[in-house]
Amino acid sequence: MKVKASLLTIVVLLATLAAGYAQEPAPAPIVPQNSAVDSQGIRDYLLGPGDVLDVRVFGQPELNSVAEVDSEGNLSSLPFLDPIRAKCRTEKQVQKDIAEAYKKYLKSAQISVRIMERKSRTPATVYGAVRQPSQMLMLRAVRLNEVISKSGGLTERASGTIQILHTEPIMCPVPGEAPEVVPEDGTVLPKVIRIADLKANVNGANPLIRPGDYVAVTEAEPVYITGSVINPTAIFMRDKLTLSFAVDMVGGTKKEAKKTDVIIRRVKEGSDQREILHYDLAAIKKNQKPDVLLKAYDVIEVGEASPFSAGRLGTTLLSGFTSALSSFPSALPMRILY
Repeated sequence: MKVKASLLTIVVLLATLAAGYAQEPAPAPIVPQNSAVDSQGIRDYLLGPGDVLDVRVFGQPELNSVAEVDSEGNLSSLPFLDPIRAKCRTEKQVQKDIAEAYKKYLKSAQISVRIMERKSRTPATVYGAVRQPSQMLMLRAVRLNEVISKSGGLTERASGTIQILHTEPIMCPVPGEAPEVVPEDGTVLPKVIRIADLKANVNGANPLIRPGDYVAVTEAEPVYITGSVINPTAIFMRDKLTLSFAVDMVGGTKKEAKKTDVIIRRVKEGSDQREILHYDLAAIKKNQKPDVLLKAYDVIEVGEASPFSAGRLGTTLLSGFTSALSSFPSALPMRILY
């Protein structure tokens, strides 16, 4: 260390002599990092491996350096200094330690530390049934609802659940929080959040999203509704979608619909064939029979009742009588009176 001190003294003397002939160059500007998540609260950013710092010693330009936090979480390339701990600390805390370390060689060390690059956090990935799938850099604590909002919100294909998969351990656990170890064999199961619970602000349904997380908004599979309904179309599965609700979603049935025998064509498990199921929608609507939970790719067929069935007989007779009356005058012979 005596050798280091002697070398530092020589460097300082040479720098003092050179100061009369040339001015110290102006510090390079610090370009702020762009992020998919805004930088609110960035002052509390905790450093990690890969982050790059601009360290400047005022009055001693030869000691200025650009240092990267190494894999051990230290700044190991500062001139004349032993490694300085940086992981999970703010730039101000590191600045204070560097200034204290340089007091061994300089009477009044004025140090400036600025973050040039934030590379220690792996972006979180948001995809699935969102309007703008994207990657987001986690510069601060961000919860699930904000991540979804930053992705443009949910689409109509959202099935009702969100899966969150952690791929990295917690870098800087808060007091009382144990550092989580993520197995390397990929056995981690995703955490499943119900969208209904998130919207209702249910406790635990709006967790913090960590760097490296995969946030997948599950896309719904279709259900097809055909036949005697107001708007035959395909709709997307929702959480606990039932037959009666699905029919209501397409405007309900037409007057001539055969509601006592609605057919569901369903794919058999482990086969590409479909089984035919019959349900009494009229009884379901009257709470006389339980509603039916639908499955992905169900085809719902609402047929037409016979014109002479009990439900349509009155309409059929009235239609026939009206038609007969309208044609009755034209069927009589025409007589001209003079």
